[in-house]
Amino acid sequence: MNIKSKLGRVAGVAAAVVAITGLGLTGTASASTARPAHPILAKGCVFQTVNGHYLTAVGGGGRITDVIHSDAIHLLAWEKFSLHYLGNGQYAIQTVNGHYLTAVGGGGRTTDTIHSDATQIGSWEKFRISCGH
Repeated sequence: MNIKSKLGRVAGVAAAVVAITGLGLTGTASASTARPAHPILAKGCVFQTVNGHYLTAVGGGGRITDVIHSDAIHLLAWEKFSLHYLGNGQYAIQTVNGHYLTAVGGGGRTTDTIHSDATQIGSWEKFRISCGH
């Protein structure tokens, strides 16, 4: 398996966990100042559910309600994400319109869990991705 395939699997696991269960990804519970832009590790990542649907950043991102859907059957712009490696095993997930996914409050919530309106990477926009558990 090549590195592109491995990154695709890692990104898929991350998005599925964020959108569907909210488990396995952790954010930091305090706000931070804006950080400089980080290089894109992978662009055009898509996340597919086990039954063949794709995750969608509704409206391409920029939302605090109705943020993620999992009912798309075709790949369009809203179903594509970029993955940024931030160092120290942390990643940011960017929507097609340049916003970042946020674990509201740093994670640990059961409602209002994910937003897609962040324009900069702060502590709540950082995720760790774990595979093979």
